[in-house]
Amino acid sequence: MEAESIKVEDSWKTNPFSHQVAKQRQFLNDRNKLISRIRALPKFRNFLEPPSFDILRSAALHGPVIIINHCHWRSDLLVLFRDSLSLIPTTDDFYRRAIELGNRLVDARKHHRLESKKYERALRSVLQSLYELVGKPVIEELRKMKIPEQSRVWWCPTSVFCYLPLHAMGPIPSDDGVTRYFSDIYIPSYTPTLSALIASRKPQAEGQTFQKPSILLVAQPESLKHAIPEIWTIQRLTTTVTSLISKNATPSSVVECLKHHQFSHFVCHGNLEEGKPFNASFKLSGGKQLTLLEIVRSQLPTAEFAFLSACHTAELTEESISDEALHLTAAMQYCGFRSVVGTMWAMADEDGQYLAEDFYKSILLSDEPGVPYYERSARALRDAVKNLRSKKVPLERWVNYVHYGA
Repeated sequence: MEAESIKVEDSWKTNPFSHQVAKQRQFLNDRNKLISRIRALPKFRNFLEPPSFDILRSAALHGPVIIINHCHWRSDLLVLFRDSLSLIPTTDDFYRRAIELGNRLVDARKHHRLESKKYERALRSVLQSLYELVGKPVIEELRKMKIPEQSRVWWCPTSVFCYLPLHAMGPIPSDDGVTRYFSDIYIPSYTPTLSALIASRKPQAEGQTFQKPSILLVAQPESLKHAIPEIWTIQRLTTTVTSLISKNATPSSVVECLKHHQFSHFVCHGNLEEGKPFNASFKLSGGKQLTLLEIVRSQLPTAEFAFLSACHTAELTEESISDEALHLTAAMQYCGFRSVVGTMWAMADEDGQYLAEDFYKSILLSDEPGVPYYERSARALRDAVKNLRSKKVPLERWVNYVHYGA
């Protein structure tokens, strides 16, 4: 036996690759045993197993999901709807053109003042090119599938498309000469993954409620010039509102109150750490930070909707495009919120009051029996943004708003 052991050791010395393979096999066996033990636990039967197609297609039960695969080797536009999956062919230069669009938008934001005509022209050009590249073929496919206009649709983008405003593509040609964008034809939302969208629709443990939701208001007016009118707007809503303003908004008090409210409205700045989405945080009083990791760990059984107002949620950079970092808005969906409204970049403070007023009026006063209030948020945002557009604000200010989730 000792002689055999010496022979094995000698073989490892002469052939280190065999030794490495043996170690890898041992690690793999240990890993598989550990996974088997975990799967034996209650509610962990499918731990680390990829979801089946039957599960994935349930993401599109309430409307089509448009998946954009952007890859050097192959790019695809896929439309998933109930039992069908449609593949829209892309051109040979699709990958390159998408990167050029992203770079064009990044450069414009970097080198021009956001209120300047040069930036307005650059953004308008990006939206028009994005319509030609993605919007036109997708709308044609949706019409072939007989998806009615004003239906809800979800975008599931990858790579550079995570930072391009798909919801605002256009203008779209029309016979009546009226300027229309994608959000005029369909009610757009985003989801970072199909699984995230499925999770946002899972039944609540205590059962679904259709009563008016209570709202937690978290605000830091000291750092936002036009925050006070928005705070007053939220406090006057026809539902229960709990306010944590300035020094009263500590990380612990916010987390505790989140557990007892269905809706949350944040009027404060946010930070997104590239490559580490759950280190993202909200800036509270005295320089304190409330991280998404703290929110995740707190477990929020009643959380349904979050409105991130004036949050600097995901400024475009070359690094963020290449890393596919999550928007703070998208990351909030992983914290348990079923629907989230946020911004693609820093918003104009003065818009918060008017957008919030129109948004909550639409949600709280709409007559949609059997529809949970958080599921009304996509339409409410679309309509509130339309009202903002009617005030002839610059393109940048209304393109900014996005909806994630159910």
